[in-house]
Amino acid sequence: MSKNPKQTPATPDDAADESPPAASEAVPSNTVKDPDNWTTGDESMTGAQASYLKTLCEEAGEPFDPALTKAEASKHIDALQGKTGRGRNH
Repeated sequence: MSKNPKQTPATPDDAADESPPAASEAVPSNTVKDPDNWTTGDESMTGAQASYLKTLCEEAGEPFDPALTKAEASKHIDALQGKTGRGRNH
C-alpha cells in the first residue's frame, strides 16, 4: 500500500510569482478609437456628451448644437478642450 504525497495548498507567495505582463508586453488597447470608426457614431450624442459639450461651448463662447451625433460631439469636445484647456490635464 503506497502513500499519496501530501499536497500543500497554494499560498499568496505562489501567486506573487505570476506577475502581470509589463506594459511593453501588454495587449494593445482598443479604448482609443477614431470617432469616424465608431459603430454607433451616427447615433445621437449621449446625455453625458451633451451636458459636457454645453459646458465647453459656454466656456468657449460658441453655440451648442443639440443635433450632433456621438462622433461629431466627440470631435467637437476634443476641439473645445484644446481651446479651453479643460479636460486635458488628466
